Amino acid sequence: MNKVLNHLEEWLIAFMMGAATLVIFISVVHRYASGLPWPALQDWLLTINLSWAQELCIYMFIWMAKFGAAYGVRTGIHVGVDVLINQLQPKARAGFIVFGLLSGALFTGIIGTLGAKFVWEIAHTDQVSPDMELPMWIAFLAIPCGSYLMCFRFLQVNWTFWRSGELPHHDHGYVEGVEPVKGEDIIPDALRDKLRPREPDDSGAGK
Repeated sequence: MNKVLNHLEEWLIAFMMGAATLVIFISVVHRYASGLPWPALQDWLLTINLSWAQELCIYMFIWMAKFGAAYGVRTGIHVGVDVLINQLQPKARAGFIVFGLLSGALFTGIIGTLGAKFVWEIAHTDQVSPDMELPMWIAFLAIPCGSYLMCFRFLQVNWTFWRSGELPHHDHGYVEGVEPVKGEDIIPDALRDKLRPREPDDSGAGK
């Protein structure tokens, strides 16, 4: 079940990122092509209404950001200042980490609950978006869904840390598709002196 949730989270983020990029690209091309002085092409392009593109991209980026935040908790890519915590004794360090993870779970749980209440209230109204005329509760549904998922990820990381003492770690120097440099591929230190420029000879023999 957890693997299915992980893949669904990644696919949703990737799909929305790609779809938003494609919609923006088409919208920009349409805008500039509509200004070309080509009668037939210009008349046809002006009949196409893409005023909804910007609004759709905004909603997709909101959903992508909420689910991306949960993905960041799971993979450990969120930025954190842990210089002081890493200097503490193991038990004290573990206590601070557990406290931070539970605080994150509590905060996101509260945001998810308040968001769900807000979505429930707005779903009983006729409020729609200005361009797409999309029911606004669908757009705001990203708040409880993303917040509850982030709360679950905090609890999941906390449980893993409690059992194994390990936190998810992301190597910022890693690039997918590029093989890491192996130790035997690095030039040994003994060869570096031979690669340095020769020092000038004070005796004048090199002139």
